[in-house]
Amino acid sequence: MPQKQPPRRQLGNSHLWEPFLCWSISVGRGTRKRDEDSGTEVGEGTDEWAQSKATVRPPDQLELTDAELKEEFTRILTANNPHAPQNIVRYSFKEGTYKLIGVVNQLAVHFSQVGNLIPKDSDEGRRQHYRDELAASSQESTKVVISETEILEEEEELKETEAETEAGSQTDMPVAEVAEKVTEEELMTPKQPKERKLTNKFNFSERASQTLNNPLRDRECQMEPPPRTNFSATANQWEIYDAYVEELEKQEKTKEKEKAKTPVAKKMGKMAMRKMTSMESQSDDITKVTQAAKIVERMVNQNTYDDVAQDFKYYEDAADEYRDQEGTLLPLWKFQNDKAKRLAVTALCWNPKYNDLFAVGHGSYDFMKQSQGMLLLYSMKNPSFPEYIFSSESGIMCLDMHVDHPYLVVVGHYDGNVAIYNLKKPHSQPSFRSSAKSGKHTDPVWQVSLEPRWEKWVRWQKDDMDNNLNFFSVSSDGRIVSWTLLKSELVHTDVIKLKAEGSTTDGLDGLQLHTMGCGTAFDFHKEIDYMFLVGTEEGKIYKCSKSYSSKFLDTYDAHNMAVDAVSWSPYHTKVFMSCSSDWTVKIWDHTIKTPMFIYDLNSAVGDVAWAPYSSTVFAAVTTNGKTHVFDLSINKYEAICSQPVVTKKKNKITHVQFNPIHPIIIVGDDRGHVICLKLSPNLRKMPKEKKGQEVQKGPAVEIAKLDKLLNLVREVKTKT
Repeated sequence: MPQKQPPRRQLGNSHLWEPFLCWSISVGRGTRKRDEDSGTEVGEGTDEWAQSKATVRPPDQLELTDAELKEEFTRILTANNPHAPQNIVRYSFKEGTYKLIGVVNQLAVHFSQVGNLIPKDSDEGRRQHYRDELAASSQESTKVVISETEILEEEEELKETEAETEAGSQTDMPVAEVAEKVTEEELMTPKQPKERKLTNKFNFSERASQTLNNPLRDRECQMEPPPRTNFSATANQWEIYDAYVEELEKQEKTKEKEKAKTPVAKKMGKMAMRKMTSMESQSDDITKVTQAAKIVERMVNQNTYDDVAQDFKYYEDAADEYRDQEGTLLPLWKFQNDKAKRLAVTALCWNPKYNDLFAVGHGSYDFMKQSQGMLLLYSMKNPSFPEYIFSSESGIMCLDMHVDHPYLVVVGHYDGNVAIYNLKKPHSQPSFRSSAKSGKHTDPVWQVSLEPRWEKWVRWQKDDMDNNLNFFSVSSDGRIVSWTLLKSELVHTDVIKLKAEGSTTDGLDGLQLHTMGCGTAFDFHKEIDYMFLVGTEEGKIYKCSKSYSSKFLDTYDAHNMAVDAVSWSPYHTKVFMSCSSDWTVKIWDHTIKTPMFIYDLNSAVGDVAWAPYSSTVFAAVTTNGKTHVFDLSINKYEAICSQPVVTKKKNKITHVQFNPIHPIIIVGDDRGHVICLKLSPNLRKMPKEKKGQEVQKGPAVEIAKLDKLLNLVREVKTKT
């Protein structure tokens, strides 16, 4: 009998024999005996079936223990391509170094074939099935024809054999027997059907698919790396010391404040500090994306109002060539805000530094409908929403921007206060504000005034001797006040008090009572700092000086109703313009008490403005919704453009302003809307070039042009 097999060593999932087993034949029944002398085994004559088998181990076989034999070795098969490169590097612009690519494509394609499948229900599938049926029917018909021809051939052979048998010997078998034998053999041997060639349906291809495949091309481009800037600074020993000293002082101050506080106050202070820190963290998160959001918003608006922007930049009315020195106004953007819908536009002012930014003051001219006021700053780059929004408890009636500090905006309120807003500070409260203690304006005339719409006008002035900012204001209480900005407060000084002439009355004990005039508008001279004009509610215009607080330099009986606006010419030092609710616009020479030009516009005039590009061009707006543009060098008698610019007839235009650079104007109405209009070429004509002469430009040319017109009027007046 064979002995037990040696144990097997497992290798993963496959079982392999560790030793090579060799079997040998031995003599005897179940036992082996070896002769010590001869070395031969006993029982050589026995049968093969009775011989036993023994295992023979090779000499180099390892002697392993059971634990080692039972140990398993696991091999893990992966799908990684051994030929794929593992050391690909690429340049990283972010880190500025070459970096090793971690993920490499391990796919290896061994076979690919392009085929197509056609549904049986489709048109092409039906056509193929029909063609297969036609081919099968044609093969069956050919089989039938072949079988008929074979039968005819067999019949002919039979006839030939019959004839041969008749001519043969008599010992042969009869023909009938031979034919029977042939038919029996044919019946006994079955006919093998001919092989039918099957069509290869997978070898089908459409003609339309046999097109040339264009070779694939990879196109790559390398971008320029973003610009980089190196920032470096040195910290000196004394700078570090000063920073530590400041921090220590702050800590000591906070400790002193905490000691002085009660326990309840400390708890309240801690709660307030937590709220402040949370608000600051939220605001910090918002401010991080504020600039990016503003840029995206302007880009979206530029796409939305692309046609308007194109008209603003490039459109010129070609019809002006065929008009008789008349022009038109092209509406561009319309600025409005939902919070200021029911508030009238009471003031307009362009920013002196940014030509696309302007400020709008909102209030109410109705004495019985006073509400809050708003200060909005719009940009032509974003007509959908204001850049800055400030609200106030009282209506804003006027405003002005500082020339050297364009972020400072001074406003005058309906309740008699003046305030200064700083656009650099995010909060909506004014940086400076007057009060009853600091000399705010009072307006006792309001109680009997029917139309107190000229509550206050303000104008920035040059800095004083101590380089402090200062401005002037005029109110309907008859005071003209100079305001100076100190570190934390506004200091006022009364420059002049308006007294109505011929209105003195005798009071008790022989005291004389003077009736105060109501100031409605004023403007300072462009070159003579101390001289300014003041328009009053009585229709008079006073020429005043900062040096004289009790007397006027001159008085003009200008209008029959309240003066709405007074403005010095930006070119000519002697000329100023005024408008009034008595429907008239008048141009004056301040050395003459009678007006040089008078224009009746058939409606109350709300505002007038000089053009910055010409000394003879100005614009006026009326309460019937029309904007009038005059050019005295073209037509001295009437406007060269009178155009309604509001959508509704009930809307009244209140103010107008020229842009200092672009050929556009902005007008505001009593519904809170501001409309931007572009002047056609006829409204901004420049001097034409003459042959062989250069075009003369500049203030001297504009002054000479206006002087020429004034001299003509003076000659006519002297003759009359």
